[in-house]
Amino acid sequence: MASQDSEPEAAAGARTAGIHHSDILFSSDQQMSMSALMSGLKRTTLTIHNRLRSIQSDAAFVARAASALGGPGDDTDDRPSASDDEASTRPLIANERCGSWYVPPEKKGGSAYFKSTDGHERAWKFSTRRLNLHIVELAEKHDGVIVVDSTRRGKRMPDALSTTIPVWCAVLNRVLLPRHALSQKLFLPPSLPPTTHAQITALLPGFVASLEALGLTLPRGLSKPLRPLWITQDSVLPEDDGDLNSRRTIFDDYRPVICCTASRRVAGSEMEEGGYIQGAGDDTENWAHGLTPTVFWENADLLLEAAEAELPALIKRLAEEEQAKRARSGSEAHVRLAPCIYVCPVSAAAIPGGDDTGECHIQLLPSASPKELWIQGPRLLQVGLGNSKAGSRNLRLALPDICAFARKYMSGPADTDREKKIVVSCDSGKDFSVGAALALSCFLFDDAGTLRDDGAQVHFTKTLVKSRLGGLMTAFPAGNPSRATLQSVNSFLMDWRN
Repeated sequence: MASQDSEPEAAAGARTAGIHHSDILFSSDQQMSMSALMSGLKRTTLTIHNRLRSIQSDAAFVARAASALGGPGDDTDDRPSASDDEASTRPLIANERCGSWYVPPEKKGGSAYFKSTDGHERAWKFSTRRLNLHIVELAEKHDGVIVVDSTRRGKRMPDALSTTIPVWCAVLNRVLLPRHALSQKLFLPPSLPPTTHAQITALLPGFVASLEALGLTLPRGLSKPLRPLWITQDSVLPEDDGDLNSRRTIFDDYRPVICCTASRRVAGSEMEEGGYIQGAGDDTENWAHGLTPTVFWENADLLLEAAEAELPALIKRLAEEEQAKRARSGSEAHVRLAPCIYVCPVSAAAIPGGDDTGECHIQLLPSASPKELWIQGPRLLQVGLGNSKAGSRNLRLALPDICAFARKYMSGPADTDREKKIVVSCDSGKDFSVGAALALSCFLFDDAGTLRDDGAQVHFTKTLVKSRLGGLMTAFPAGNPSRATLQSVNSFLMDWRN
């Protein structure tokens, strides 16, 4: 017979119901499992399907906002056209690269290139590389524009819309309308503190001087100052009664630059949003598998109906078909950046033959190749630079050969019936090619566009290079030479002889 003293021990040995301390403290293996579980949950949320559906949802908001603010309505026939009354609709401008995901191509009235990095806190700047002067002309013609962009989780609007565009408006107003009574004002979102307003205002005279120092021919048709206005999914939109005239006038004394943030703000985790992803069109290199906004909008139903596992292969096929279609149609045209200098993607660069147009082609290829193999003919130079930053660094070493090859072509016999034409191409048609074109413009031609004498002593300065770059970017706003590419050009022009 058991003693009474042993009963408490037996009771202690039996575990009572409820949560115990050991249930809460996980072993290291269990903690690793929880981390893997959370990562897995995040991956199942950030799927291609969820991104595309989020983009589609946000694009619907952009369409509603545009319709209510004098832009193209839900009917695609309401978009800007070449007709006599095209000024009746404010164009939807996609701020690249993200903005184009939220604007179907048939509603897109153009592209802008305002960078959020130019609007970061205490790093504010006015970019002389991304002047966006074409937006001034659109704003005057249509009584304003609607610029569309987005941003990732946690922010209400991208810095490009909250700060970069307001600074741009203020600088252009002071330069283009210096005597206008309203040109000296800076407008920022109400959420930004007065100290930010004061600090940016103090920088404006320097920004104005940097633009004027470029010596560019600027648009002179602006009749009213530009003024930013901010729209998010939290905004109360004006009633759209279908009468375009009733939604035309926003400011009596300004041309509105309507900054429309496409995505709604997500304060917590995407896992709490039922699959919605804020700023889903951002960081496409991490998820898109080569999908572009054009391909998405042309095949939206097909893509959204496909199984998640099928999407990478489907996207690859659609992207290849689109690229082949562009190559057949010749839609990737050569863009003239300066006298005799053009750029394009490699896919649009024809290899010179015996009976062609007499063009000189300089192709900057993504696979590195030895220097001995670069010259493929008297008018064909194929320079294997490599990709990304390595390619930008290699461009610095290749520029002496590129400029020498182009000079030999320009110094050769001329065809009296046509201008000599140097076509510089790279994979995108926007990075290495623009950098090389900048180097050629500075190295070969003076300010009047005349070919410099071989061996002429020229002192290249940052002011000269900035001015030439500003001219190139005005001619080709879609150009996007990386910082590393421009550093290579500066290094070549300013210290390569040392």
